[in-house]
Amino acid sequence: MKKYVSLALRLIVSIILIQTLRFKFSGHPDSVYIFSQVGLEPYGRIGIGILELIAGILLLIPKTVWMGATLTLGVIGGAIFMHLTQLGIEINNDGGILFITAIVTFILSAVILYIYKDNIPFIKKAS
Repeated sequence: MKKYVSLALRLIVSIILIQTLRFKFSGHPDSVYIFSQVGLEPYGRIGIGILELIAGILLLIPKTVWMGATLTLGVIGGAIFMHLTQLGIEINNDGGILFITAIVTFILSAVILYIYKDNIPFIKKAS
């Protein structure tokens, strides 16, 4: 059962990360607006998109799940920070959906990292 739950969580987070890439990579006006507001347009938009793509792929490979979850926590943690400090919860009348999605993605990534904590090579396992 744990195997299927962790796979479902990994798929959910990967899909969230990867489905947003079309907005970042195509220069969608909402994406350009968001990254302009935080002073990261265009290089930050493309760079973060690449990091999200890498994280989404790492989450799907069993040996690298912990890396994907860690990278996701960092990238999405940054997004949450930007929402709270510069962007606000609601962007372009989206009802806060981007912020809520970021929170859900962050929480699910933390759960995934907890599930796979024993796979982190430089963390000493409790005996």
